[in-house]
Amino acid sequence: MTDILVQHDGQIATVVINRPQARNAIGLAMWTELARVTEGLAKDDSIRAIVYRGAGRDAFASGADIKEFTENRKDTATSLRYNTQTAAAYTGIRDCPKPTVAMIFGFCMGGAMAIAMACDLRFAAEGSKFGIPAAKLNIIYPPDSVGQLVDLVGPAYARDILYSARTVGDREALAMGFIQRLLPADTLEQSTYDYLRQVAENAPLSVRGTKLTVQSYLAGLTDERRKKLADLAVEAFESEDYKEGTRAFLEKRAPKFQGR
Repeated sequence: MTDILVQHDGQIATVVINRPQARNAIGLAMWTELARVTEGLAKDDSIRAIVYRGAGRDAFASGADIKEFTENRKDTATSLRYNTQTAAAYTGIRDCPKPTVAMIFGFCMGGAMAIAMACDLRFAAEGSKFGIPAAKLNIIYPPDSVGQLVDLVGPAYARDILYSARTVGDREALAMGFIQRLLPADTLEQSTYDYLRQVAENAPLSVRGTKLTVQSYLAGLTDERRKKLADLAVEAFESEDYKEGTRAFLEKRAPKFQGR
């Protein structure tokens, strides 16, 4: 499928929403493909980090393709089926064990905001615009995505964004904590990939454990989650990468981690 592309550069994969002629609006089949490719990358041991982006520089994505709603959301049954497909895409990205970054140029609206929020980090180009116009369509935004918005910007800003359906500018998005980097458009790509190359050089088990720890804290540290984290810490301690990290430190050289 050409509307969703996957590109590889060493240990970093890039998932491209590829409909620039429509500001990368996301159709139903694209949601399904996003879930599929994310699942594949999550299982690929050669990949240590994933970038999500839109084709070109006009838009990360303008959101769901509203033109499809007359068929794909024409009644309760089709709406529920549509919501299941979008939820699978969001959940796949959110639960992916690899570090994920949304690299944002231009418009990031509606469902695209949920994709960006499902990523671990959001790096944006100056001039980017953000918004969730659900209130203009009489749609209630998915609870998991609302929860992520609250985690990122706090309940007051979340209410503001959802109640008003307004467009949020780049500097306000940075100030409220929705994005973590705001960079000139000409340097965004280089900065994003430089950052992820640095991440990819670190121990994969440690990075995965950190991601799971943050997720577990946000979801609530139950006894079951604490045990899973403790088991993962033991796995990391008993790994070859732990031995390699210690040797490299003592030998004053860069470590070469294998993820095991």
